[in-house]
Order: sequence, then structure tokens, then C-alpha cells
Amino acid sequence: MHSIVCIKQVPDSAQIRVHPVTNTIMRQGVPTIINPYDLFALEAALELRDKFGGEITALTMGPPSAEESLRKALTFGADRAVLLTDRSFAGSDTLATSYALACAIRNIGREYGPPDIIFTGKQTIDGDTAQVGPGIAKRLGVQQLTYVSTIKALDFKVRTIEAERRCEGGVQVLRSKLPCLVSMLEATNQIRRGAMIDALRAARATIVKWSAQNAGVDDMAKCGLRGSPTVVKRVFAPSARAEKAVWVEAVEQPAQALIDAMFKRNPMLETELAQLARGTSSAQATGA
Repeated sequence: MHSIVCIKQVPDSAQIRVHPVTNTIMRQGVPTIINPYDLFALEAALELRDKFGGEITALTMGPPSAEESLRKALTFGADRAVLLTDRSFAGSDTLATSYALACAIRNIGREYGPPDIIFTGKQTIDGDTAQVGPGIAKRLGVQQLTYVSTIKALDFKVRTIEAERRCEGGVQVLRSKLPCLVSMLEATNQIRRGAMIDALRAARATIVKWSAQNAGVDDMAKCGLRGSPTVVKRVFAPSARAEKAVWVEAVEQPAQALIDAMFKRNPMLETELAQLARGTSSAQATGA
């Protein structure tokens, strides 16, 4: 079994800064970490390797400094790491990023064997779009299972996977063909500490570094700023509200206490609700 885990090195969210002119995240001088959601994806791949055997390839796209995150993934137990780095990737949005990563995944398949499962986190904490994983799946032509909480079964004879995913209003159990892409939800497992032998191996491991040409990217117009139709018009921090939250505490009938506090804080609320109710009743009476 071969799994590819796509990770991303992201700025520590507590210290993110935005460039005032370009409206892009300023990464220089900001501590970086592995995207927390990607750790759940990595642990899911590790658990499957523990059960079925095989190899795990960690993949990331970023500047040369992203090698640090790949070594961390090796420390947790990944078998190899591939860094996709090229100045032509600078400024990539999710569309351009998914294209470059899809090209790299195809190349990994040629070099190390085709993947059975491609793992990603559900989203990243810097972009928060949840678009790259599905974009990779679409470009590779594989099934995608998003917001997965549990992988319930794998059958390599018939090449199927059964997974449980969260959705609005409940849980779905899906069965799909391999290969596929799985984006893991948060809090679905707990990343292991990693063995000492893996830490020593990670320290001396050779990180495979691919440029766009090495990765088999054949259309540079789809990379970087040229291949990124997304334009950020403005980035700003929301202004603080003048009103402060009010703590409502009641041992008996807490719901009634909350309603009373709402009406007391907003004297016109009762009148507005009554007008809304009358308007709804009139519309129903006329058949509108």
C-alpha cells in the first residue's frame, strides 16, 4: 500500500501578519508549523500502514524552508519526503496549487509507485478554503472523500475503501473505489510522538527536491500568479464591537432567563417579532 500525505507549512496563526499592499500573508520572520489539520491526515496514513504495511510519502509545496516540516513528518514515521519548490510557484492560489501538486503526485507515482490513497487535511489554517484537496482529486480523476472521520475498511482484492464522513445533520458511510483522495477532519485521531529511530532517520534523511520541471509540470501558465485567477481585494481585521457580551446565569429555567435578558437588552425586539409574525400570518392567509 502506498499513501501520499499532502502537508503544508503554515505560519503560526497566533503571529500571522498581512502585507498592507499585496494583501498576502507575510511569512518572513513568522514561526511556521505543519498545518494542524494535516497531522490528522498523516496519523490516518500511519495507522493504515501499521495495519496493512506499505509506504508513506509526505509531499509539500513551498519555499526551501518547508523542508523543516517534511523532516517533522519523517520524525512521525513517514518513509520519504518530497519538496516541490520553485520560484515560479510563488503567489499560487488554490487552483494553481492543486495543479502543481497533482503533477507532483503523478511523478511520485512514476518514481515510487502509484498511490492507493492521497491524504490531506480538511483545510489549512492560513487559507481556510478546503479547496486544494478536492482540486487535486479532480485533476487526477480520482474519487474524493471529504470530511472523513473514520476509515472503516479497506479491501485490496476488489480495491474499495469504506469511510465515515460527517455531514450536515448526521454521518454518512461511503464506499468508493481506490485510488482515492481522503481529506481528514480534525480531532479524529491523535498524532503519535514518533520513535527515536525515526527522529534519527529524519535528521539525516535526504529530502527529495523537485523544481517544476523535475515534477513534470508541463504548463507553467497554470502555476504561480499567472495561473491564479483569485484576487484578494482587501484583507482587514474586523473592528471590535462596542457592546460587550452579557453573562446570563440561572439555575432554574435558564432558557426563560435568557429570553428575559434578550428582551431587556433589546426593548424593540418584542415589537419587531410581533410585526414579523403578523406579516407571516397575512401572507399565509392570502396564499402568497
